[in-house]
Amino acid sequence: MSMHAEDDVIAPISVERSPASSLASSAVSAPNADRAVASRTLTFDTRRLSKDFADQGAFLYLEDFLAPEVTAQLVQSARGLLDEVNRNYLPGHKQGGSVSRHTIDRLAPFIAELYRSKELIGWLEQLSGDKLQVSPADDPHAYALYYYTRAGDHIGWHYDTSYYDGRRYTLLLGVIDESSCRLDYELHTRNPDVADQPGSVQIPPGGLVFFDGDKLRHRITPAGANEMRVSLTFEYVTDPNMRPWRRFISNMKDAIAYFGFRQVFRQMTKRRKDPA
Repeated sequence: MSMHAEDDVIAPISVERSPASSLASSAVSAPNADRAVASRTLTFDTRRLSKDFADQGAFLYLEDFLAPEVTAQLVQSARGLLDEVNRNYLPGHKQGGSVSRHTIDRLAPFIAELYRSKELIGWLEQLSGDKLQVSPADDPHAYALYYYTRAGDHIGWHYDTSYYDGRRYTLLLGVIDESSCRLDYELHTRNPDVADQPGSVQIPPGGLVFFDGDKLRHRITPAGANEMRVSLTFEYVTDPNMRPWRRFISNMKDAIAYFGFRQVFRQMTKRRKDPA
């Protein structure tokens, strides 16, 4: 249950594309995030999963995590935000699109509610053994959607490096998978006492991957023609403080590789004008 490749064909979820302007209003009928999370986590053997997480070097894969109504809501949001996607291309490393938490806050508030779910955070704390906090309000990566919608969209081998003073954990949720893309990864690369262990999974809608961003080397393989993959990531930290020079590096990376200069630095300007 915790770590194995999915080679079967995953039937795509078909949801009508909703205009972005209507997404916020659709949140009225969205499921309750805490109840939906609890309906799933209460069925898990969390103690065993926590052991799996530790044994695998701070990594866990579950192919069926989200409640169906939550997955359906995320699919609706992802399709409705297609016009908001900021595309980037870094030769030799990355090609694809992103929607940051700032756009999500305006147009898909259920995602923000799910991110802050006390049930979800509490369960992740049991898995990791760490006290987790939400990322600061000006972090565009706190929760974000990542789109692979054109042939060749991918991201190369990397770590989710934490620029915070503490650890940063990544929760990756499958939203749409009408593609051949796979998450390839290598476990234990930071532990000289354990041999590297490669793996690969194709994450279905509702699937989960949870890991310490500084410990998991991973990539997303290229999308083919007429394929679509959308994933949602949540980032939680153990210490929300960030040194100024690290903040500069983090902001430049976000602006160039993910969300664009306007969105990243507009949020910085807004924060300086309204520090509260």
